[in-house]
Amino acid sequence: MKEYRLTDWLPTTKKEVELRGWDELDVIIFSGDAYVDHPSFGAAVIGRILEAEGLRIAIVPQPNWRDDLRDFKKLGRPRLFFGISPGCMDSMVNKYTANKRLRSDDAYTPDARPDMRPEYPTIVYTQILKKIFPDVPVVLGGIEASMRRLTHYDYWQDRVRPSILVDSGADSLIYGMGEKPIVELANRLKRCLAETTTTEASTETHLSAADFKQLIADIPQMVYLAKEVTPHEDDIQLFAHEECLKDKKKQAANFRHIEEESNKYAASRILQRVGKQTVVVNPPYPPLTEAELDHSFDLPYTRLPHPKYKGKRIPAYDMIKFSVNIHRGCFGGCAFCTISAHQGKFIMSRSKESILKEVKAVMELPDFKGYLSDLGGPSANMYRMHGNNLEACKRCKRPSCIHPNVCPNLNTDHGPLLDIYHAVDSLPGIKKSFIGSGVRYDLLLHQSKDPNINRNTQEYTRELIARHVSGRLKVAPEHTSDRVLSIMRKPSFSQFGEFKKIFDRINHEEGLRQQLIPYFISSHPGCREEDMAELAVLTKRMDFHLEQVQDFTPTPMTVSTEAWYTGFHPYTLEPVFSARTAREKLAQRQFFFWYKPEERRNIISELKRIGRADLIDKLYGKR
Repeated sequence: MKEYRLTDWLPTTKKEVELRGWDELDVIIFSGDAYVDHPSFGAAVIGRILEAEGLRIAIVPQPNWRDDLRDFKKLGRPRLFFGISPGCMDSMVNKYTANKRLRSDDAYTPDARPDMRPEYPTIVYTQILKKIFPDVPVVLGGIEASMRRLTHYDYWQDRVRPSILVDSGADSLIYGMGEKPIVELANRLKRCLAETTTTEASTETHLSAADFKQLIADIPQMVYLAKEVTPHEDDIQLFAHEECLKDKKKQAANFRHIEEESNKYAASRILQRVGKQTVVVNPPYPPLTEAELDHSFDLPYTRLPHPKYKGKRIPAYDMIKFSVNIHRGCFGGCAFCTISAHQGKFIMSRSKESILKEVKAVMELPDFKGYLSDLGGPSANMYRMHGNNLEACKRCKRPSCIHPNVCPNLNTDHGPLLDIYHAVDSLPGIKKSFIGSGVRYDLLLHQSKDPNINRNTQEYTRELIARHVSGRLKVAPEHTSDRVLSIMRKPSFSQFGEFKKIFDRINHEEGLRQQLIPYFISSHPGCREEDMAELAVLTKRMDFHLEQVQDFTPTPMTVSTEAWYTGFHPYTLEPVFSARTAREKLAQRQFFFWYKPEERRNIISELKRIGRADLIDKLYGKR
C-alpha cells in the first residue's frame, strides 16, 4: 500500500496551501460534496485537470453557508476564477424523494449527514461569493448547472425557471463533461492577465464582466448571458423565457431543439431571450479522444477521501471505491435520463492500458480483497461501440442509436469489452470482476449482419452471466406496456422476456442460482393505472416480487419531464397524459406491491374503480 502525505490531496485549508509553499491560488473550487480524490467525483477531476496545466488549485468542500461565511473567505480571492461544483447528484434529487419528502441521508457527505449542503448550492454559493468578491468571475459546472442552462421546469418549486445564470448571478457556465472547456478558459485567462500585467500599470486584478464574456464568447460548451448578440447563420433561436411562461407548448417545442443539439456531433449555437438579455449556449466540443480521456483518468488521484474525514464513512465513496469506469457517453437516449444530455451520446472509451493501470491502483487500496465491484459505465456494455460510418454519425440528430430499433450503422461488437474483462481477470490478485452497471439487453439480443459480431455477443452474454454477476444482475425494462415504453424510448417488454429465458438457461447450464433484478418506473408520462395493473399481473406471472422501483421524478432537461409538465410530447406536440397529483401517483405506485397483504384491499378497490375487476383473479386467484 502506498503511503500518502497531506500534500498529495489538493489543499482545502489555508494551512494546506502554505504546506505547498504557495502564497496565491489560481482557481478555488467550491463543492457541494465531500472531497474524495477520485475520478468519479467531479470537483476532484476538474481540480486535477487544472493542476496538470501547472495551476495552483484548492477545493473547499461543503462550505458552511449559514454562519459568518468564513469558509468562503478563508482562502481569499483566486487569481483566475471561482469554480462551483454543486455535486455528483442534482441537489434536489439528493435532498428530496419523488413525493417531495426530505431524505434522511446524503450519500456524498461524511456519515451521510443530510444537512451539509443547501438546496441549489450553485445559486447559494455563487450569490455569497459575488457579495464577498464581486470582481472575481464565478464559473458554474456539474450536473445541477448543466441541466439548468436554459429555461427549465423545476418540479420541487412547481414552476418554470430561467437559466441558472439568471438566478445565480454567475459569469458563465460549463455544461457537460468539463475538462476541455475549463482548461481553455483557464489558459485564456492566464494569458490575458499576463499580457495586462506586462503592458499596463493596472490596479485591476480581474477582467471586467464585459471583457470576460468577450474572452469566452467562442469557447465550446460555455454558456453566458449577453445584452447584445450578433447572430450566426446556423444559430437556433428558442422561444423566449417569457413566452414559455405563457405557453406550455412553446416550452415543449424548445426542448426538441435542446436535445437534438446536445446529441449532435457538430451542433449549432443556441440562443434564448430572457428579459433584456440573451442566454448564449455555445455548441459542445467533439467527443474526447482515447488519449484525452486516458489523460483525465490517469491523473495522480489518491482515490481516497481527504484525511479530514478520517474515521467517517462517505457512502457514495464506499459504493465506487473498488469500481472502474471504462467509458463515457450513452446512445440509449432514454426519455427520462440526463446522461446523454450531460455526457453526449457518442461513446468515449479508455484504452486497455489506462483501465489496467487504474485496476492496479485499486488493488493497492488497503481493504481490497480481490473483488472489483464494477467494470462499467453509464451502460455497462457500450464500450468501444460506434458508427461504422462516422460521417453518417456526424450528420445524425437521432436521440437514440437503438430506439425504435438498432441503427444499421451501429457497430455492436462486444469483442473489445470481452478483451477488457479477460485482461482484468488475468491480473494476479483479481479474484473476480463484477459488472454493477446496468446492462442493455436489447444490445445482447440484436442480430448483426456480421456473424463474428453475433458470436462475440453470444460469448459476452454467457461470460457476463456465468462469471461477472455478484448473485444479482441489474437490468431496466422500466415498464411492461409497449405504449409507455415507446414514450420512454425503451425496447418492447417482450425483449425482457427473451433475455430472462437466456439468463435462466445459462444459470441452469452453469449450475448457478442467480437473480435477475428488473427496474420499473410508475407515473411516467403516458402511463395510466390500468398499465400499472397489467404490469403487476405480468411481473407476477414471471414470478417477480419487485424491489427496484421508483415513482417518476421530473428532473430538468429530459423529454419525460417536459412531457410531464407541459402535457405535450416535445417531438410531436401531441397531448400526453401524466399522473400529476399525489393521489394519482400513489394509485399507480401501489401496484408494484400487489404481494404485500396491506396493499391488497386498496388494489382490489382500485381495480374495481377503473373497471378492471378482471385482473383481480389474475393477481389474487379465484375468490
